[in-house]
Amino acid sequence: MLFNFSKSTDSLVSAEEALASLNSNGVNLSIDELIPYQSKTSLINLYPTRHLRSKKSGNYLARSKGTGMEFDEVRHYQTGDDIRAIDWRVTARTGKTHTKLFQEEVERPVLIATDFTASMLFGSQLLFKSIQAAHIASLVAWHAKSKGDRVGGIVFNQLSHQELKPKSRQKGVLHYLHALVQLHQESIEQQFGSKAQQDKLNFEHSSTSFEQNCFRIRQLARPGSLVYLITDGHSITEEALRHLSHVSRHCELLVCLVSDQLEHALPQTSHNLNVAISNGKTRQEFNLANQKTSQQYQEHANIRHQNTQSLLSKAGARVICVDAGSSIENQLKNRELV
Repeated sequence: MLFNFSKSTDSLVSAEEALASLNSNGVNLSIDELIPYQSKTSLINLYPTRHLRSKKSGNYLARSKGTGMEFDEVRHYQTGDDIRAIDWRVTARTGKTHTKLFQEEVERPVLIATDFTASMLFGSQLLFKSIQAAHIASLVAWHAKSKGDRVGGIVFNQLSHQELKPKSRQKGVLHYLHALVQLHQESIEQQFGSKAQQDKLNFEHSSTSFEQNCFRIRQLARPGSLVYLITDGHSITEEALRHLSHVSRHCELLVCLVSDQLEHALPQTSHNLNVAISNGKTRQEFNLANQKTSQQYQEHANIRHQNTQSLLSKAGARVICVDAGSSIENQLKNRELV
């Protein structure tokens, strides 16, 4: 749920202005707030940092030498080289046979996996974590399209998921954005619907769903792909990490951890105020005026967050941390991402 602990009128106005600039109410997702990211692709750079293994032609240069169109170097002719690649000018000048080497152009599909499970439907400042996740997914998708990459992936919650095969051009992006809107609406209805539905959405079910979708990512990702997983990390298990580790062996894996300020520290107040916090399974009460309680809460939260990052890094993922309390555009401009 969305809570705003700010008592300042200026803060409330600022939040309203920020939401208006995002075409969002912070809770429900619409296609109108995802389309504008088409003009903001310069905020990120998804150029591959790892060796590309795809054999298809595309927009990136492979590190291996091949028979592509991009000239790389000239070296001495070796047995087995294609005689059609002999550089006759260098051969004539040096008196020794030389051959041309080229870099192959390869294609990189971009797979985006967006988590809309129950823990993502929470926000205390500006946006639900799920809304921020959708904004990040939209920015990545539009950026990939601008580079000529094919875009696809998975959008999932506890009870369902949609798989979208990578497609090129704007069609692939719009297909993915509509899936984001549809699955997010389903997640809202599941989480805040009837009690019978909510009983199904327990922690164990969320973890199992996350594991299954990590397995699907593993099956869908072809060598050389960029895999972008957007989640809060609450449902990560050893089995999920095993699947992600397998993905990172053949693909470039980026995990974007979306968190809320309330998950890192309790609100500061001088009033003797008791609040109850629940994850859907357990319930705890905190006194916000108790400094010792606030410090213990913050230390425990930081340890948990650091452990999650460490486990993902060991699985071969590059981890980026994003706050749901401000727009992704501001965080990128101010370089607030970790």
